[in-house]
Amino acid sequence: QVQLVESGGGLVQAGGSLRLSCAASGSIFSINAMGWYRQAPGKQRELVAVISGGDSTNYVDSVKGRFTISRANAKNTVSLQMNSLKPEDTAVYYCYGQITAGWGRRSYVYWGQGTQVTVSS
Repeated sequence: QVQLVESGGGLVQAGGSLRLSCAASGSIFSINAMGWYRQAPGKQRELVAVISGGDSTNYVDSVKGRFTISRANAKNTVSLQMNSLKPEDTAVYYCYGQITAGWGRRSYVYWGQGTQVTVSS
């Protein structure tokens, strides 16, 4: 019953900004962490940013100072504000959540559908 829906991808000029959003819904007991992975063609999937249930954050070095992950006002929703975008940020961004379902005994990782971010030079 748990599902993640992400939005906000698109095409932007280098130096521009985009905001991604990821909303978790369903029978949720707790959220241990939520964040985004990204995967570009020919590259390995990498963790971009993560926010814990206690609101601590971590980022891959290449986006530090440019990206900010935070909790949105809506329940179980996080956003990724991406500023000063570079062509090398182009990738499919996959939201994930480490979530314990209401009926569950342990957490599992759930995935959003992915959204394309393209940064033109």
